[in-house]
Amino acid sequence: MTAATGEEHAVCALCGRAEQLTRHHLVPRTRHRNRRTRRQYRLEELQKAVTLLCRPCHNHVHRVLSEKDLERDYNTLEALRGHPEIARFVAWIADKPVGFKPKAPPRRSS
Repeated sequence: MTAATGEEHAVCALCGRAEQLTRHHLVPRTRHRNRRTRRQYRLEELQKAVTLLCRPCHNHVHRVLSEKDLERDYNTLEALRGHPEIARFVAWIADKPVGFKPKAPPRRSS
């Protein structure tokens, strides 16, 4: 942890780069009140189901998958790693230097 900023640098669970990390809820918090989610998981499981990701990986996960997809099909680190678009991104970013920030793709117009 750096004293000046309070930022903690550790290894991203997806790409393995030493970066400032963010908390990613494997079951999105917005889905915690969903009936199906409450039947499937105990509250303790939902609160513990957090992994640390670097900002580029975290952004990419949320860009590619909806919260419902994350809850139902991609609620483990192994499942995230197995998603083709995420795996391709992780392979691409893994050798980029610390602090590298990919440019966001253009927003789709509705």
